[in-house]
Amino acid sequence: MAKRDCFDQWKPVVAMVGVSFASAIVNISLKKALNQGMSHLLFITYRQSISAIFLIPIVCFWERKCWKHLTCGILCSLFFSGLLGATLTQYFFLVGLRYTSPTYTCAFINVVPVITFMLALPLRQEKVNLKISSGRAKVLGTIVCVGGALVLILYKGMPVINAPKSSPAMLQKAKHDTENWVIGSIFLALGGIVWASWFLIQSWIGKFYPYQYCSTALLCFFSAIQSAILCVAVERPNSWTLKGPLQIFTIIYAGIVGSGLGYVSMSWCVKQRGPVFTAAFSPFLQIFVAIFGVSLLHEQINLGSILGSILVIIGMYILLWGKSKEADPDHENASEKVGDCNHTLPVTTPTAAGSITSG
Repeated sequence: MAKRDCFDQWKPVVAMVGVSFASAIVNISLKKALNQGMSHLLFITYRQSISAIFLIPIVCFWERKCWKHLTCGILCSLFFSGLLGATLTQYFFLVGLRYTSPTYTCAFINVVPVITFMLALPLRQEKVNLKISSGRAKVLGTIVCVGGALVLILYKGMPVINAPKSSPAMLQKAKHDTENWVIGSIFLALGGIVWASWFLIQSWIGKFYPYQYCSTALLCFFSAIQSAILCVAVERPNSWTLKGPLQIFTIIYAGIVGSGLGYVSMSWCVKQRGPVFTAAFSPFLQIFVAIFGVSLLHEQINLGSILGSILVIIGMYILLWGKSKEADPDHENASEKVGDCNHTLPVTTPTAAGSITSG
């Protein structure tokens, strides 16, 4: 029984590490496909369509009763979940990826857990009690992570890995790259905000509609329609035909593994451990992408990216430590005793895994 409980506790961790590794492959292949001129919204349209087609047979086999429990409220929630978590998030991050690099983009993704935490506070999905160590850890982790994000945006620094030789042409290119860095950072910030919003919406959906495959299939279906409409209205591609095996592989792999199975795994982890826990595994994505980026793309990594990433990751795990401490019943009981001894209001424990409030 003890081994079984230990295995169940580690399943969300293994799932999120696997999602990070699969997403790293998507990011590297996607960067090369974008350099070939592939449309951002066209990629999202094909990716989400493949995800929906891949998941529908699974839904019909495993969750045949899911259609009976669909309501207008659930459908509307899934529509906005697709808009925030797939369409807009991917579009903003793809534009940011085009102007920056895969490693930098993934470093910026690490800020998502902090944004999720800050958005969850007014919705009462997260609470902070500064009288206990877990509450102070969450606040400290947030401050450190935000500081790391500011370093990422405001300080580029000298090249550390794959540094080019100095020349007038390279200096002019460096100035142009810095301008692109700022533009890319703005889009990445927007992507982080909408993705954090998706974690909160998904936690509500998981509580009232526990069919993970069906909700993910509908999310991908809505996102495919939204992306197609935006693609026609914004980018107006001359051709909807994919060019070359790289673009075909990227879309199929991203649709089945990165989007289909990835969203199912993240939705399940959100339901099991909550939105902040799930978002806190984004540093693994950066580690995998950095390894692939340096070895395969010969990506240049700057000092500012390294320092900012270190601060962001430290902040993430301070925040994660606070989350793990507040889930400990002994820690919760000790906190209530401290509150009683100090004649303060009763301590309200933050929402634990599997009991997230709807806000």
